[in-house]
Amino acid sequence: MSFFKEVADIVQTYWPMILRGTGITIVLSITGTLIGAVIGLLAGVIKTIPLPPKKNHFKRFFLQLVNVLIQIYVEVFRGTPMIVQAMVIYYGTALLFDVHLNKFFAGLLIVSINTGAYMSEIVRGGIVSIDKGQFEGAHAIGMTHWQTMRCVVIPQVIRNILPATGNEFIINIKDTSVLSVISVTELFFQSKSIAGNNFMYFQTFFVTCAIYLVLTFSITRLLRWFEKKLDGPKNYTIHIEEKKEA
Repeated sequence: MSFFKEVADIVQTYWPMILRGTGITIVLSITGTLIGAVIGLLAGVIKTIPLPPKKNHFKRFFLQLVNVLIQIYVEVFRGTPMIVQAMVIYYGTALLFDVHLNKFFAGLLIVSINTGAYMSEIVRGGIVSIDKGQFEGAHAIGMTHWQTMRCVVIPQVIRNILPATGNEFIINIKDTSVLSVISVTELFFQSKSIAGNNFMYFQTFFVTCAIYLVLTFSITRLLRWFEKKLDGPKNYTIHIEEKKEA
């Protein structure tokens, strides 16, 4: 019982710090995931634009250049750990450009662009999975590529990538802990500060572990409920009103 009493004392004594850290973790993960999803959506759509004819040299070269830049961005941020990205971006901007980023803004920027790199490939895969006949049908009735994407493809892609987007959200909740290396005061940073004060590392991080578990479990269940709502009922009946004979 002494262990649980110590855990309860930690929560009772340090609950403002725990609550503040949890709030920052939630804000960073939600906002970063949303911004990253938008970045990924734009990058994924651009990467699927068909190349113009060879006679249109400028547009063809420009689109190829953009695709190369997007691919470099994706490879760099998917191929390096977020903790390293945090160090490079936060301290690199100060060293190279003499720009001292706000720690919260730096954390949000890092989570967003990291998520965007993963989401771009998820979106691209979602677009490729759409049947080609839908593209051909949209083009046959005179729709442009952007109209086809906006009205036909993207609504289906968003539903198809929702589980993967939710998974990125769950990952971001946990990965915000690496932002403690640049002193972003999220949950893990606050936990280290608490443990440094009371020297009860196991008890303190037991509380932290429980909070992370509650967050990820709750979000997982909420996303699954939302997916079911989007799918609608499995069995439905189409009611046709019969015309009454005069």
